[in-house]
Amino acid sequence: MTGLPPGAVIGIIGGGQLGRMSAMAAARLGYRTHVFTPEADGPAAQVASACTIAAYEDFDALRGFAAAVDVITFEFENLPAEALALLASLKPVRPGPDILRISQDRVLEKTFLNGIGIATAPWAAVDDEDGLAAAMQKLGLPAVLKTTRLGYDGKGQQLLRDPGQAAAAFRELAPKPLILEGFVDFAAEISVLVARGADGAAVAFDPVENRHRDHILDMTLAPARLPLDRLAEADRIARHVAQKLGLVGLLAVEMFVTAAGDLLVNELAPRPHNSGHWTIDACPASQFELHIRAVAGLPLLAATRHSDAVMKNLVGPGEIALWPSILAAPGLIPHHYGKAEARPGRKMGHVTRLFPKGGLPGDFGIADALGMLWSEARADHQDFS
Repeated sequence: MTGLPPGAVIGIIGGGQLGRMSAMAAARLGYRTHVFTPEADGPAAQVASACTIAAYEDFDALRGFAAAVDVITFEFENLPAEALALLASLKPVRPGPDILRISQDRVLEKTFLNGIGIATAPWAAVDDEDGLAAAMQKLGLPAVLKTTRLGYDGKGQQLLRDPGQAAAAFRELAPKPLILEGFVDFAAEISVLVARGADGAAVAFDPVENRHRDHILDMTLAPARLPLDRLAEADRIARHVAQKLGLVGLLAVEMFVTAAGDLLVNELAPRPHNSGHWTIDACPASQFELHIRAVAGLPLLAATRHSDAVMKNLVGPGEIALWPSILAAPGLIPHHYGKAEARPGRKMGHVTRLFPKGGLPGDFGIADALGMLWSEARADHQDFS
């Protein structure tokens, strides 16, 4: 047998729902998990074998954590790169610190992608207000001004439609420096999840279509409704990026599909991804299992699906209020993340509905995509908004 033996300990940096579902997948494969997180009683800590509660900048705690595990991975990107570099000097870290650095910084990320021949939206680095004026002149408006680091779910960015908005947007966005990206009038947003082992073997799930609401992923449709040649090209791009990164683990490659059918890579996430949650129920091996297999050095299974699927996020506070009705709806597969406080915009869980392969409905409103069961659940909660 290759890879870590059963009973080995996988360290997970981060205590959110991605760590939770990774820990659950690890347990099914016979592994224990040790979570490092500043948050007591977070989603991952609730299901892990052990937990260290400490700040990510606490190097003494990090050293103790490393001594207690056999291999280390992470569940989100907003970590101090220095912390991951310290851990990598003590135990194998998969994916490695260099990949984290690239994915943490939009300028580094786009420079890397363009350097390996992958198209992105046009962009320009912005260090000061004069640089922003030059970038607007170069790219034109509308354009999106973003922080290079720490942005997620629409945070850390502003759409500029008029030069008069620029000064206020520059002052408001932090941390500096920033990046200006040309506005893409896309026809669809898709993502591809690819797992790659230390031996270079790689497998990829079918591309999926993502629909957002208020800058937060609302629904994922698996598979994406694109021509076969576009699906194949998306798969090729994701595998190429993973190979050039030297990835060991899981990578989500988010892309825009333009009206002309061109594919532009938007973001990279070297960890399990919200748009891959459907794989838990629709695939023999989920994104979380393949991530753990890659991290632990086990053989990778094919990233196949036995069903089409629609995944719907449950965002606080209104949608998670539907939980009792969702539990009573036999066509919906519920997943609760164990978070106590349903803050506005917080991802509290998700539901999945499966369809026979080739059987996704044509109209992708909530009532059609999740079926009348979802509509009936909503009807039971008139306060839902």
